[in-house]
Formats: sequence, C-alpha cells, structure tokens
Amino acid sequence: MVEQHGPSLDDILGLMLGGYAWLPALWRREGGPAVQTRVMGQRALALRGPDAVRFFYDERHVRRHTAIPEPVQGTLFGHRAVHTLDGAEHRHRKAMFLSLLTDPRRVAALVDQVAVAWDEAIATNSEGRQIVLFDEASHVITKGVCGWAGIPLDDADVAPVAHDLTAMVDGFATLGPRHWRARRARGRREDWLGALVDQVRTGAVTAPAGSALDAVAGHRHRDGQPMDAELAAVELLNIIRPTVAVSWFVVFTAHALHRWPEHRDRLRAGDTGYAVAFAHEVRRFYPFAPFVGGRAVTDLTWQGQHVPAGSLVLLDIYGQNHDAALWPNPYRFDPQRFVGRSPDPYELIPQGGADPSTGHRCPGEDVTVALLAAFAGWLARLDYTVPEQDLTISLRRIPALPRSRFVLTDVRRSGTSPTSGRHTAAAEPIDHRPVGRTHGQD
Repeated sequence: MVEQHGPSLDDILGLMLGGYAWLPALWRREGGPAVQTRVMGQRALALRGPDAVRFFYDERHVRRHTAIPEPVQGTLFGHRAVHTLDGAEHRHRKAMFLSLLTDPRRVAALVDQVAVAWDEAIATNSEGRQIVLFDEASHVITKGVCGWAGIPLDDADVAPVAHDLTAMVDGFATLGPRHWRARRARGRREDWLGALVDQVRTGAVTAPAGSALDAVAGHRHRDGQPMDAELAAVELLNIIRPTVAVSWFVVFTAHALHRWPEHRDRLRAGDTGYAVAFAHEVRRFYPFAPFVGGRAVTDLTWQGQHVPAGSLVLLDIYGQNHDAALWPNPYRFDPQRFVGRSPDPYELIPQGGADPSTGHRCPGEDVTVALLAAFAGWLARLDYTVPEQDLTISLRRIPALPRSRFVLTDVRRSGTSPTSGRHTAAAEPIDHRPVGRTHGQD
C-alpha cells in the first residue's frame, strides 16, 4: 500500500509504486478538499472536482511555464512546445491547433483517412491471421493522420514511424529503457519533420493547401517571425503524436467490448449517438493521464489550504474521473451516463479540463472522440477470436495498457449479418486498488 507522508517527506516512491492510484490513495487517507504532498523535492497540492478544475485552469492562479519536467518535454511534448506556454503566446499558437483539430469537416476528413487505412488493414488480414490490436491501430492511425496532415509517408515507413510515435508516449513517465527509447524516437522524428518543413519552405516539397503541414510551416509568432524548423517539427509532432496515442483508447475499447459484449449490438447497428457515449465512457473509465501539473502564480488559498507561490499544483485526473460524487458507481462501465448529453468540461477531464480555446485542455479531444466512436463501430462489426492472453491492466504502469496489447485471431468482417464474434478468453478487470498489479511493468 502507498503510505501517506506529510509535505516534509518526498513521496516520489509512492508515485512510482502507486501510479494512477497514488493520488486517490492519498485522498482516501487524508480526505478534505485537497491533498498536500511533496514530489521530486517540491511541495505540491493536489486538487480535484469541478471547482478545482476552474481554479487550476485560471491563469491568475496556475501556469504551466516551468511546471513540465524536462523528461516529459524531452519525450512527450518536445522542448518549447505549446504546452509550456501561458497567456497570449499560448493562445496565439494554440489557435493554430484549434483551427486544424476542432473544425467538424477537418475532423470528419481525418476519420475518413483512418477508415480507409483500417479497411486496407482488415482486408490484408482477411485470411484470419493474428494481429496485435495496439500495433495495428497505431499503424492505421499513423497512415491516416499523416495522409490527412499532408506528410508524405511510404507504406514501408508506416510501421517505424508508428513505433516512434507510440514510443514517445510510452516512455514519458518512466525511467530506464522506455524513457531512452522515447528520447531517441523524438530525436529521429524531429529531424525528419524539421527537414520536411525546410523542404516546404524552399519549395522542394509542396504542402497541400490547408493541411497541418501547410499550417505549421507557415505559422508565425506574435511578432511576425516564423517558427524555426526545429520548433515547427515539435508542433507538427504535437498534432500527429497525440492522434496516434488514440491507439491506447482503441485497445481499451476492444477490452470493454470483450468484458461487456452486451454493448455490441447497438454499436454494430450504427447508433452514432451511442457510439459517442461509449467513447466518452471509455475515456472516463480507463486510465490514460494520471494527473496534470502547474505552478502557483502567487501565494494562494484553496478552500482553506495555503498554496505558496511557485509550488506545484496537481489536478487529479484519474481520481476525478472515478469520483463517486460525480459518477455514481464509478467503477461500473456504463455508456448510458453520456447518452443524450454532452459531458461537462469541468467534470469529465481525461485529456484535461475547462475550455480548450482558452486553457490547456487538449485541442484534439474532438478527434479522439470521433475516432473512438468510429473504432467502436468498426470493432463491433468484426468477427474475431480473443485467444488466451494477459488482459489485466496495471495501474502502476503509466501509460496503462494490457500487457498483451490485445491479440485478435481469425479476424474478418462479419458482413451484413450481425455477429458478436467468438470470444474465448476471460477478460481481466482493471485492478483499481491503491497499488496496481505488478505484472505488466517494464
């Protein structure tokens, strides 16, 4: 079990052992409106709840500048990325992302590109060969998003690019081999896309008008100066990398369909509203981001708790998405929670909270939901076997994923005849205890 420590003791070991369950375990021990702790030598206050989301995303209270550790910048976001900015500079650069990722027509076009790649992949596996769903999804989404973004990508390069994009996500929250794989992957892909941006700017390569490549290559800072090619590569990666990270949610979607096959019929029938609700519940129920952090702008008070200037403020994402005060029976998978209603942006926060146009909430959330809703339908309409494998999901591992990455065999379309497929493995639950299971750790 994770032991509670006062703010005088560093709880980095508790974080490493508890993973997603670290902050929820502290909440259970301390109670109250906030949890005080210390991590990586810094005092930290953890918050959760709709009011906490409003407080956290108010730039008068909390800012991201200097709050994102270098290991996260060196793997997940990239140095000087939009995530590290605040105020007018942040809003100016984020407007570029919003223009690309929130326009319904652009989102639909991206889903269409991924759909084509998915159809090709399923046709390739029409003879019933085995696939690892995580790998297949990452390849399919990489091919689709690069085509949509205007990034030239040969078929032979899809797998290595997908491997690097997922490695950046897989290694951001750990030390050791996963972390160094992520750093090397980022270096390769920044070099690749930086050279591509240079070619666009010199006219050697033509970026499709209105594409992400066109937008990033032509983007200018508030002072009118263009981004240097290295930074342009960082931000181009911050469009395609998070999109490919939807592969984690695709596996969770398959996991949910396997554990609760009663949802397949409505998805297979093409109930789009239910597919969106299903996507939201996947994002709420399954572990993705454990928390996000910022720094207190000045001396603050949060519901009686002192927040010193410069101290860390953590928003407990996993804990809030499983808070019984917000979600009755929070460990029950229930898409009906979101049928006929849009989630409150201050309650459901799997990719951050508040308004994406003004704060740090992920601008690609619409893309994530659209892709997940589509994948839910695509998977429901497949006939396949789930062989015996390790499908448990450890809360110690960040980012979490079934160790087997979800293996499917005998994959083929079910055609117009509805079928639930053949499912032979007993799906394992997520272990929501304060300390997750030890298997699945690298």
